[in-house]
Amino acid sequence: MTKQDVYERILSKRDEMSKSHKKIASFLIKNSDSAPFLTASKLAKQVEVGEATIIRFAVFLGYKGYPDLQRHLQEDLKTKWTSAERFEQTTNVNENEKHVWKEVLSDDLSNIKETLRGIDEYVFTEAIQALVQAERIYIIAYRSAQSLGIFLEFYLDLVLQNTKLIQQSDGVSEHLLDITERDLVIGIGFSRYTKRTVDVLKYAHEKGAQTIVITDHSMSPLAPFGNYQLYTATSINSFIDSFTAPLSIINALITGVTRSKQQKVKERLIELELLWDKFDVFHD
Repeated sequence: MTKQDVYERILSKRDEMSKSHKKIASFLIKNSDSAPFLTASKLAKQVEVGEATIIRFAVFLGYKGYPDLQRHLQEDLKTKWTSAERFEQTTNVNENEKHVWKEVLSDDLSNIKETLRGIDEYVFTEAIQALVQAERIYIIAYRSAQSLGIFLEFYLDLVLQNTKLIQQSDGVSEHLLDITERDLVIGIGFSRYTKRTVDVLKYAHEKGAQTIVITDHSMSPLAPFGNYQLYTATSINSFIDSFTAPLSIINALITGVTRSKQQKVKERLIELELLWDKFDVFHD
């Protein structure tokens, strides 16, 4: 659905709207360049309605929730927002840092809830099995998403001993030269998407390797190249993305793998504890 379709839908349903819904509709129409970048809580504050009313408005229009409506509004914007432009759109000159912790934590709670509602249980379970069965696992995550890749690599390799985060983009060709259908590639990326992540996922997919995509929505350019897509909400009222929900999904993947291979993981951790003691790794 394009931006025009969104606004046509709003206008076509105007007569059926409650008073609160009409207020939201009017705000979206009048602020079509900035409103798509507001979180549900921020939009509710601007329109002076409850956050639950924002969510009900999105569902009333036929969307899965507010993030679904928001994504459709954002995706069709002709302007490619830079970080500076996004900062300007999400920061009010009268706002200060006094209550920012409460605002951001509330947005993160909303992201967790939205992600929880959107995860496909079958896809998640199949992704766990693909991880367990993979001969080699490669993680592709550039720029800010690399922080998630490092965390995922540490724990997967700790228990499976077959995981590699490709940190240098120039080294992709060497690592993936002999990739086969027995291998698995995990691609992590969010808007604005890194071209190299998309290109590598496309190559791995074409070579027949299994692919898991962790991204923000079904319109992500990473999504078509994933055998298993895990969508996570990342919006907060800032120029940065929130990685709270993506990290929770990664926590769930790691935990799912360890529960699927309980005996192997137990034996591995016992061996590691002996090694850590020998080299005095942890502070007493």
